[in-house]
Amino acid sequence: MARSVPQAFYKSSKWIKCRNGYMASQNYMCERCGDVASICHHKIWLNADNYTNPYVSLNHDLLESLCQTCHNQEHFGSPSTGEGLRFDEKGNLIKI
Repeated sequence: MARSVPQAFYKSSKWIKCRNGYMASQNYMCERCGDVASICHHKIWLNADNYTNPYVSLNHDLLESLCQTCHNQEHFGSPSTGEGLRFDEKGNLIKI
C-alpha cells in the first residue's frame, strides 16, 4: 500500500515538536509492554484527508508511544521478532 501522507508532514517542525513532546511525556516507554519506545503511533490512521487536521495529526490524546515490536503487532498482526527475542535500545536483537 502506498503511503498517502506526504513525508513532508513527518519532517515538519510541528510534527517533530509534537512527537518529541509526547514521547518525552511517556518517558520513551512503550505504552503496551513497557519496553523502550521508538515510535510515536497515531491511533487514527493518517491519510490524505485527515493529516492536515491538527486535531487528528497533532493531538496527544490520539498518539501512543510504542516499541517496534508492538507497532508491528498493531500494523501487521505479528511481532517483529521470534519468541524469546527482542530488540534492545540500540536495535540489537537479544534473547530474553
